Amino acid sequence: MATLLDSPPPLLQLVHATRSCLSCSLPISLHSSPNASLSHQSQETKGFAVPRRSAMALILSSCVFSQVGLDNPAFAEPSVEFREYIDSFDGYSFKYPRNWIQVRGAGADIFFRDPYVLDENLSVEISSPSSSRYKSVEDLGTPKEAGKKVLRQYLTEFMSTRLGVRRESNILSTSSKVADDGKLYYEVEVNIKSFANNNELAVMPEDRVVRLEWDRRYLSVLGVENNQLYELRLQTPEDVFVQEENDLRQVMDSFRVNKVAA
Repeated sequence: MATLLDSPPPLLQLVHATRSCLSCSLPISLHSSPNASLSHQSQETKGFAVPRRSAMALILSSCVFSQVGLDNPAFAEPSVEFREYIDSFDGYSFKYPRNWIQVRGAGADIFFRDPYVLDENLSVEISSPSSSRYKSVEDLGTPKEAGKKVLRQYLTEFMSTRLGVRRESNILSTSSKVADDGKLYYEVEVNIKSFANNNELAVMPEDRVVRLEWDRRYLSVLGVENNQLYELRLQTPEDVFVQEENDLRQVMDSFRVNKVAA
């Protein structure tokens, strides 16, 4: 049975300021609704405010500031809501930005995407119970060793058959932590850049100019439960990561793996 709980926090003065702002005739829409249907998975949704820099929030904040003043600490930074996704069937949970939408048929166990920045998304991968018998995330080795395996997996998935494509990759950090559920998790951050020639079929080298296609940050959280390896994956362009690092790290910190009832 799926239960949907949606209890956003009180808006306090923001409600009154926003009503006054409507006279500006600005089409303000902070959030879009995610898909309500989640197949066999059981989910719960809880709203709470966290900092997030977005274009729509800046429009709202600029209008609110004109009403209450920039020195009011209650409106020092725009915010959006997070939701909590709980899959009691497969045994994991995490929080994600409320305006992100679920994408079906993406190949992962679950996949959410920012509707405005399409290269920003999250997914959860689970190892097959028939081909793996994990007891702890330490079965992957040290965090550094696990980071190398994660990077190799990413590079394998992004392998291209196009001529003139080159990838540059770098492991930015690896770490371990014991979360509030008492379980050990590994965290891995990598950067991958993709370069390609503007004219890969050109005969002369000077006609093949290399350009940067994309530059992305990949963040993984690894945990083990139910004899399976769980991986939360976050992908975001590097320039977006600079703006939304706090939100993305909250998503990482929220990931939990849970025992599935027999």
